[in-house]
Amino acid sequence: MLPPPVFNSKCDHAFDNKIIKKISADRLYERVDFLSKKPREAGTEGEYLAVQYIKEKFESYGYDTELQPFTFQDWYGGISSLFINDTVFREDVRTFNGSVNGTVKSKLQFVGLASSEEVTDSVKGKIALIERGSISFYEKVQNVLNKGAIGVIMFNREGEQGNDFGYTYEGQDIPAVAIDRETGLSFVNQLKSEEVNAEISVQDAGVIDKTSYNVIATMKPHKNKDNGQIITVGAHHDSVAGGPGANDDASGVSGVLELAKIMANTPTDTELRFMTFGAEEKGLIGSYYYAGTLSEDEVHRTVAHFQMDMIGSRDSGDLIMFTPDGEKNLATDLGAAAGARVAEVVEYGQLGRSDHVPFFERGIPSALFIHAPLEPWYHSPEDTVDKISKDKLKETAEIVGAAVYQIARPDTPALEKARVAPSPVHYEFDDRPL
Repeated sequence: MLPPPVFNSKCDHAFDNKIIKKISADRLYERVDFLSKKPREAGTEGEYLAVQYIKEKFESYGYDTELQPFTFQDWYGGISSLFINDTVFREDVRTFNGSVNGTVKSKLQFVGLASSEEVTDSVKGKIALIERGSISFYEKVQNVLNKGAIGVIMFNREGEQGNDFGYTYEGQDIPAVAIDRETGLSFVNQLKSEEVNAEISVQDAGVIDKTSYNVIATMKPHKNKDNGQIITVGAHHDSVAGGPGANDDASGVSGVLELAKIMANTPTDTELRFMTFGAEEKGLIGSYYYAGTLSEDEVHRTVAHFQMDMIGSRDSGDLIMFTPDGEKNLATDLGAAAGARVAEVVEYGQLGRSDHVPFFERGIPSALFIHAPLEPWYHSPEDTVDKISKDKLKETAEIVGAAVYQIARPDTPALEKARVAPSPVHYEFDDRPL
C-alpha cells in the first residue's frame, strides 16, 4: 500500500491554481441571477426551464449529459374559499397540506396560539382561528380537534408574509386553511366587537403525481489513465413554492456549473460526475432516486460526494462541512485541507437534511458544504439575488474545486478510499446550528 501523498510546498498551491484561478465570481453571480428570476418548485414549469438551462450549460462545456426523470407525489390544494359574515375570501386562502375536503359553517372563535392551555371546551362545534408560531401545526390542530372544533383558519406569525404554510396529519380530519397575518388580525379585531360567522370550503384537494428531473453530466478520464474511481459533485435546482431560491439553491447549482466548466478541459485520472437534483425540497427525492440507481460497482468506485447547498448568502454564517453522522470522512478531509490552502480551515458538524444523505446511506463518503447559521429569509420570497455575496460564492467554489482536484488530478496515485488524502490538517467538530 502506498502512503498518502503529502503536499506542503508551494507546488501544492500551483496545483490548486489550475482550478481556483479560473473561477469567476461574476459568472457565479450571473447564473444565480438567471435561475432566481422565478420560483423552481419541483414539478412546475419553473423547474423544467431551470433543468433545460442546466442541461444546455453542461452540454456546452462538452459533457455527456443525461436528464433523469422521476415521478413523485405532491399535494394539490384544490380550491379553497372562506366566508366571513358573508364576505368571500378566495385568492387570500390556501389549503393546508393534508386537509380533508369539505364545507363547514359555524361561529368563529380566536384561540390564540392554540396551546393546550388556551383551547377550552368553548370551541366545540366552532371554527378555530389560530395564530401560527410557538408550537407545531400538529399540536395546534390536535388541540382544537380534541375540544370539538370543526374547522381551522390559521394566520401567519409576526414578521412573516403570505399564507404558504400549514399541515394536517393522519387522523386530523378537519378542513384547514391558511391566511396572511394582516387578514387574520382583522378577524381578531372584528371578534372583539361582534359575533362572527365563518364558512370554510375545501374542494378537490389531494395527492397527485408530478414529474421532476435530475441532471447528470459525466466526464470520463483518459482511457490510459483511468484509475477506476468516481467523484460526484452536486446541488439541488428546485426551490420552495413561491420562493426564487437565489441562495437555496441557485447558489449551489452555479457552483456545480462553474466547477464543471473549469474541469471540462482539466486532465484527470478519475471519472467526474456533476449533477443537480430535483425535488430536494420535497424530501430529497431526486438524490434518493439517483443514489438508488447506482450499481454496487459504482458505489464501490465512488470515493467521495461533495454537496453544495446555500453557499452564497451575504447574511449567513461561515462555511461548514456537515456529515449525517457527525464523523469525519474523505470528503471532509479533502475539504478541510483545501480550505487551509485556499482560505482557512473549514470545520465540520453533524446535519442531514440535504442531498448528501442518500450517498452517505449507500456508504459513500459525503459532505454538505453550506454557510451556517442560515440567513433570516431562508425558505421565503425574500431569498433574492440582491442578497448574494460574490465573495462567498467564489470562496466556496474554490474550496470545493481544490478538494475535488486534489484527488482527481492525474498525478495523484490511485489509492484505497481511506488512504486518498492530502497532507494532514487539524480540523475540529463545530456544534453549530443550521
